[in-house]
Amino acid sequence: MSTDDKNRAIAAAILPLVGGAGNLSTVAHCMTRLRLGLHDRSLVQDDALKALPAVMGVVEDDTYQIVLGPGTVARVTPEIEALVAAAPQRTHSAEDLAAQGAALKSAQKAKNATPFKLFLRRIANIFVPLIPALIGCGIIAGLNGLLVNLGWLPGVTPALAAIASGFMALIAVFVGYNTAKEFGGTAILGGAVAAIIVFPGVAKIDAFGQTLSPGQGGVLGALGAAVLAVYVEKWCRRWVPESLDVLVTPTLTVLISGLVTIFGLMFVAGEISQAIGDFADWLLAHAGAGAGLLLGGLFLPLVMLGLHQALIPIHTTLIEQQGYTALLPILAMAGAGQVGAAMAVYLKLPRNGSIRRTIKSALPAGFLGVGEPLIYGVSLPLGRPFITACVGGAAGGAFIGLFSMLGTTVGSTAIGPSGWALFPLLHGNHDLGATLAIYAGGLLTGYLVGFVATYFWGFSQELLAEFNPETEATEAPVAAGNGAPAPTPDPAPQPAKV
Repeated sequence: MSTDDKNRAIAAAILPLVGGAGNLSTVAHCMTRLRLGLHDRSLVQDDALKALPAVMGVVEDDTYQIVLGPGTVARVTPEIEALVAAAPQRTHSAEDLAAQGAALKSAQKAKNATPFKLFLRRIANIFVPLIPALIGCGIIAGLNGLLVNLGWLPGVTPALAAIASGFMALIAVFVGYNTAKEFGGTAILGGAVAAIIVFPGVAKIDAFGQTLSPGQGGVLGALGAAVLAVYVEKWCRRWVPESLDVLVTPTLTVLISGLVTIFGLMFVAGEISQAIGDFADWLLAHAGAGAGLLLGGLFLPLVMLGLHQALIPIHTTLIEQQGYTALLPILAMAGAGQVGAAMAVYLKLPRNGSIRRTIKSALPAGFLGVGEPLIYGVSLPLGRPFITACVGGAAGGAFIGLFSMLGTTVGSTAIGPSGWALFPLLHGNHDLGATLAIYAGGLLTGYLVGFVATYFWGFSQELLAEFNPETEATEAPVAAGNGAPAPTPDPAPQPAKV
């Protein structure tokens, strides 16, 4: 079967299990998850969906999210969209179904729709679409640095440098575009205002007694400028006569927002960005082990809540300033703890075929830093192994943080990948060999501590009895008459509670 046929088959298998094409209001994807808007949640066949070989897990949030893994999700999503487009229009009780779906969706949103979480999700929606370009350009930058250090291909390295740096030089424009789109404004106006930040001509302007520099304020300035542009545009739409709207609204939007950006936001955002960089440097230099312990240990709960994407602006700011983010390798240790915990669960539950199959299928993705399948398919449903996985992540984070305190910083030139997939993006303040060795040591520490903590403290006797009952059958009943143990039937494998 060709790759296209395989992806088409996956889409065809998923669609009826989520209620068919008529039950989908939206279809989208992020790095690992297919995100579906549903009219009627009750039509989804969860158990059958989780049983599909291509499905690593499901997550319920503001959308119904099916974890397919990187690469696969980007190829399956267009196939889902094609099937939805080709399906006949719904003819069954549309109003009743819509009302029922709206009620279910409202009930689900009420659980998680706190103002803080909604704000973080909006910020994540701005930056998540930028991740593929950040990854591609980051890997090219790493390759170029290696070639320069080795003295190879001197005629090619300038071109690679241009390819790797072009996107980062204009990232403020893309952030402004996505911000305006996310907050309900005209996207291109947000990009136009944000473009002021990277325009070389701002070097001729003085603000707050300082001469501005191109790029000052970075992505934070672009985000603020675009949000301001949205509010100015909406104000203009309310007050400008419709006959003049096409001329006056965009002009006033760019003019007012641009002036505030130049004479206010660039300076303020620049100070905030500099403070973020200075604080990160200070934290890792003076309290690296403790900071690594906390960051590595708390990152899995953030992933579980879907809030980890809100850290992207901080990573991006550090990459803009220093060429790499020293926080990402520490946070990546959470995935190492998760892998170690999963391997311990595999050994502790030799009779549970369902959980062991889940672990075998999800471990390759886990080694590459995709943790959702192991979180939602293994550790979180079991309870204690989720906590011991966090312990492993904390240990790995403390390991890398300790070396930061000793003067060797490990960073990443881009965001997105984790686990082994982060190796091509590693960069730091010392030679590449030391950087790779420290990161590898952190991974091994996370694997080992996550495994040991889970193996010895990850299961209560009740949990073992529930998920691996044969382990409790050490005292078999004695058969009458001969003193030999009576045979006990083999119970069916216990499925994982996912």
